[in-house]
Amino acid sequence: MSVFRFINGRLSNSVFDVVMPFASGNRYFFPALIVLGFLLLWKGGKRAWLCGMMLVFILWPGDSCITNMLKHAIARPRPFVALQDVRLPMKKFGNDMANAAAVERRHKNAPPYGEPPGHNSMPSSHAANWFAATMILYVFYRKSWRFMLPLACLVAFSRIYNGVHYPSDVLTGALLGAGYAAAGLWFFESLWRFAGRRWFPLWWEKLPSFVNIKPTPPPAPVDSEFPEQIEEPTGPRNATLDQHWLRLGYLFIAISLFANLAYLKSGLIELSEDEAYQWVWSKHIALSYYSKPPLIAYTQWLGTHLWGDTEFGVRFFSPIIGAILGFLLLRFFARYVNARAGFFLALIVSATPLLALGSILMTVDPLSVLFWTAAMLSGWRAVQPNAKTSDWLWTGLWLGLGFLSKYTELLQLVCWVVFFILWKPARAQLRKPGPYLALLINLICTTPVLIWNQQHHWITVTHVVEGNAGGNKPWHASLSHLVQMASFTVVETVLLNPIFFVATVWAAIAFWKRGRRDPRMVYLFSMGAPLFLIYFLFTLHSNVLPNWIAPSVLPLLCLMVVYWDTRWRLGARRIKGWLIAGLVIGFAFVGFLHETDLMQHIAGRPLPPKIDPLTRVRGYGAMAVTVEQAREKLLAEGKPAFIIGGHYGTTGLMTFYIPEARTNVVTDPFIYYQTSPVPVNQFYFLPGYKGNRTGQNAIYVREVGMPPLVKDWVIRWLRGEPFESLPRYQPQAKPAPDFLVQEFDSVKDLGLFDIYYRGRIFHTIQLFECHNLEPISK
Repeated sequence: MSVFRFINGRLSNSVFDVVMPFASGNRYFFPALIVLGFLLLWKGGKRAWLCGMMLVFILWPGDSCITNMLKHAIARPRPFVALQDVRLPMKKFGNDMANAAAVERRHKNAPPYGEPPGHNSMPSSHAANWFAATMILYVFYRKSWRFMLPLACLVAFSRIYNGVHYPSDVLTGALLGAGYAAAGLWFFESLWRFAGRRWFPLWWEKLPSFVNIKPTPPPAPVDSEFPEQIEEPTGPRNATLDQHWLRLGYLFIAISLFANLAYLKSGLIELSEDEAYQWVWSKHIALSYYSKPPLIAYTQWLGTHLWGDTEFGVRFFSPIIGAILGFLLLRFFARYVNARAGFFLALIVSATPLLALGSILMTVDPLSVLFWTAAMLSGWRAVQPNAKTSDWLWTGLWLGLGFLSKYTELLQLVCWVVFFILWKPARAQLRKPGPYLALLINLICTTPVLIWNQQHHWITVTHVVEGNAGGNKPWHASLSHLVQMASFTVVETVLLNPIFFVATVWAAIAFWKRGRRDPRMVYLFSMGAPLFLIYFLFTLHSNVLPNWIAPSVLPLLCLMVVYWDTRWRLGARRIKGWLIAGLVIGFAFVGFLHETDLMQHIAGRPLPPKIDPLTRVRGYGAMAVTVEQAREKLLAEGKPAFIIGGHYGTTGLMTFYIPEARTNVVTDPFIYYQTSPVPVNQFYFLPGYKGNRTGQNAIYVREVGMPPLVKDWVIRWLRGEPFESLPRYQPQAKPAPDFLVQEFDSVKDLGLFDIYYRGRIFHTIQLFECHNLEPISK
């Protein structure tokens, strides 16, 4: 403690008050690191790429797993929280930490949801990361210690001076970082020596060691009179380069699977509204549901029965689906294109943000994409001249399961019509029973949905046609529709990776000149382009969500890879540079979407919560704590009390994140959606509180203050609506809904409650205290 007081207090001076906060963290560090990394990879050759890989594969799990696990296990408060009169030279950083400490004290009696992570002291993550990086760089570049070691020591010292770590935190972090870096290097080197020689012999001969990289010697002159001087390769004679790429693809898919599972297990994100809503469905298994087919509920039911009612259980099958898709596409390309192209397709898919998010979020889209792609791959075998009837039977099954996942799958039948129109040789299949048996199986799979809708007055048809598709809305030409189309294009360009999006559009247009004789390109175009174009044109009528085109993405990416792989083999060498750029940009963006708090390191400040993409998957545990505390106060009056949600997402999230409610979803639920005279979501068909909770009290909760999208502002302005009618960003309290006043004897507004995540307001909710639910007869 005396050492901490000496460094933090007695050594204080005006120079250190400027230098130490800058050394501990500044807005220039990550931009400079990114630029330096690009230059090193561009000019550094093989050694730089291997060094970069080791930095990523060791620092990321070391920080997110080892260091953070120890932080939470030890749970030592930071000095500025535990001690008095601690100097905090980092003014902006100190304010953020003080806010976080206030939130921590506010919710200290309600772990784990109310307590913001990341504010424990032992060990120091900064020290661990810097000394780990110093160790790795030293192994690859021996002279790097001359500047890395002083920088690491400076950063470690600054953490003590800035009042956010004790000396023991820093020392432990330094030893820990250097230790796991050395262990990681030894592990990867041993793995390559063992597995590389067996699985990748041709590559292993060129690179027998990861860390001891020797320059490639010039080829030795060969005496034509003595050909025995030529050294034979030591690897297996039957090893081929294509096999190497295929095995590398399998390895990448396996690593991606375990990385996604580890990410979900880390608990960095909570459930989204749709995931929690559909989790409630899984507790009420039915033939179908109000807005979606039943397969999402069955999948979540299985996942939670395997792993419990946790975020990991709800999302378990999402990474599994991603791995299955990667395996199917890799095998398809290895057989019909080449394994090298299949490997790069796997990389491209992982670097496409829309698809990467589908590997961690368990909504209807992963299932939809899986069965659309499975039908596409089995359908390719079915249209071959030597196809078997069983290929069509499998295609029909995948089409049917796709329909049971999402109604978008009906549009795949349109894609088949387009293919038969474009590719004349395939029309011979229409004279065989296969396609019609596939349609029959598809029709049989629609039976559960048809039966449920017949029992519920075809409510899904009304919802999909009038709600999602806007069938009851007349179309008229408007400039706002063009803005809507432009907005859709911009969003899809970002979510599909700008470089890959342009390359895909280019391939979809250019192949008509060069590749229309290639049945693979015609087929892949037909399986993806019609769906994308349908929704693209539909933006002139109604709003189209970015994920609606998800099933079309993989066929179009396959088309892109086939086209550009052909161009590469014809000598278009610039493709390599664009591919690397697309992968780097894509993986950086995907990493950012997995942890948007990285923006604080890059820009010097975190993203505003209202535009943070992870706002929709964070803060709901803390929200549940706030709501449950209000309910407990109401329970103290002596009457039973329940909770009413003002939105289906809020209702599902509160049910999941209030422990007592999570274990009583079916037997004794006490969280309900507000009453509605007509069906507006699935809660209409579940037991409600009216008639079951007569005479009891309730807490009504609704989220307020979520900002509109920028395009909503533009569209309303183009429609001539006055600025006063535009939605405001500032949360505004609203009066109690009329139905609530009619249902209860009295309703009291408890006001607005800010929901914090890591010291920032992520959500704002308004709570109402409702007394004495009236009987239905009134």
